[in-house]
Amino acid sequence: MKITTQGIGIHVGERLEEKIEEKLKKFHKYFGDEAAFSIKIHPERDIKKVEITLKLQNRIYRAEAKDEDILSAVDRTVDKLESQIRRQKTRIEKQIHDYSYVKEYLKDVADETDDEEAEEKSIIKRKSFELVPMTQDDAVLQMEMLGHSFLVYLDADAGSVCVVYKRKDGNYGLIEPTY
Repeated sequence: MKITTQGIGIHVGERLEEKIEEKLKKFHKYFGDEAAFSIKIHPERDIKKVEITLKLQNRIYRAEAKDEDILSAVDRTVDKLESQIRRQKTRIEKQIHDYSYVKEYLKDVADETDDEEAEEKSIIKRKSFELVPMTQDDAVLQMEMLGHSFLVYLDADAGSVCVVYKRKDGNYGLIEPTY
């Protein structure tokens, strides 16, 4: 299990890194050395924002939380990561051969519900990323794991760039551009 801790505008000492690593140890027994955690800590006035990104076999889980205490924010962020995995439990179980790294973890985790976070309504960030070939079902699963309302991906069957999105009625839509 690889853990990278980065303080943006704040110094992250060895003691804090050890405490964060201790909180993430529970993932090691399920995901082993395949898991790669990236932790970013941002101070925002009196509040600390913690972002944790977990990468597993081309799958990305991401959560963030804000709190006055860094360790409390880490605890809340770890809980959000666990809930993301729980929310995807039924889909993952249907495709368990592709997600064997989650199988053991899901056996030990109880089902709980989480409140949805509010979405931003303006462009606040630009990103570039590598397109990963995947099927439509994998794209929907990845979108839900990230907690996004859409996902741009490379269709493994057609070899073209597609967009899968969540509709207001709870179903999914697929955009297949021609170019």
